[in-house]
This record gives sequence, C-alpha cells and structure tokens, in this order.
Amino acid sequence: MSKTGKTQIHPTKNSMNENLRASMIELLQVHLASSIDLSYSAKQAHWNVKGSNFIGVHLLFDRLHEEAEGYVDTIAERLTALGGQARGTVQASAEASILDPYPLDMVDSMDHLKRLADNYAKWGGALREAVSEADEAGDDLTADLFTEVARGIDKSLYFLESHFQRA
Repeated sequence: MSKTGKTQIHPTKNSMNENLRASMIELLQVHLASSIDLSYSAKQAHWNVKGSNFIGVHLLFDRLHEEAEGYVDTIAERLTALGGQARGTVQASAEASILDPYPLDMVDSMDHLKRLADNYAKWGGALREAVSEADEAGDDLTADLFTEVARGIDKSLYFLESHFQRA
C-alpha cells in the first residue's frame, strides 16, 4: 500500500492515475464523514423529538436517517473502489465532518426541523462544490456520485423546509 500525503492508496487496476485517485479519496473522505454526521443528526432528532406533529416528523427523521445511510455506503464504496481506506468511525467522522455539532438537548419539533434544514443546506452547498471539483479534476464518475447525492439532499431539504415555510 502506497501513501500519498495522509491518503493511503491500496493497489488497484483502476485506470485513474494515483494522484487523481488520492485527491478524490480525500474529497470523498470529507463527504463520508459529513454523511455519517448527517445520518446520526437525523437519528438524534428521531429519538428525541416532541411536539404536536410528533408522529409525522418522527417518521420523517427516521426516513432521512435511512436515506443518509445510503449516501454513507455509496460514498464509502466509491472511495474504496479508488483504492482508499474509508475512515468511517464515529470518531473519524466527528473530526472530518463539515457540519456543526448537533445539539443534544433539543426536543421541539420545529427546532429539529430548522436545525436539520441548516445541516442539509450546508452539506448540499458543499456537495455542489465537490461536483465542480471532481469534474474539473477529470473524475466524471465521482462528480456523478456527488450530483446524485446532492439531488437527494436537495429533495430532503425541501421536505424539511416545507414544515416552516409560509406561502
């Protein structure tokens, strides 16, 4: 296993050059951490939500968690397909996530909806930047992955914001 900077590269027959793979692996690591963070932020909200609209948002938060878990797996598998070593523990994710720590004492459903919307918006913006970065680097497949994930994040943001937006 070779090492480029702090990125470990496993041998692979992938035709991308090692420098590009290392660059994409590091980019994917940040988004792996953020997807894990987002997933468990939604689960934190699911477990602790209170309010008159409890059942609806309780179920929404669980669905958001499940969708984010799918992003976790998709990102980690692309990262490892490029020869990377996924850093997907809770500790590694806490260090690398771009998201602000989720409050542990929050219970009000509207507070959870707004806080999750902030997280989804922040990660959505970072995903759009990642699409551009991967595209400019010449990795169309990673750019496509980020596009797919960003599309899902935007849809989830719409579902969250619809609870507190007014016509």
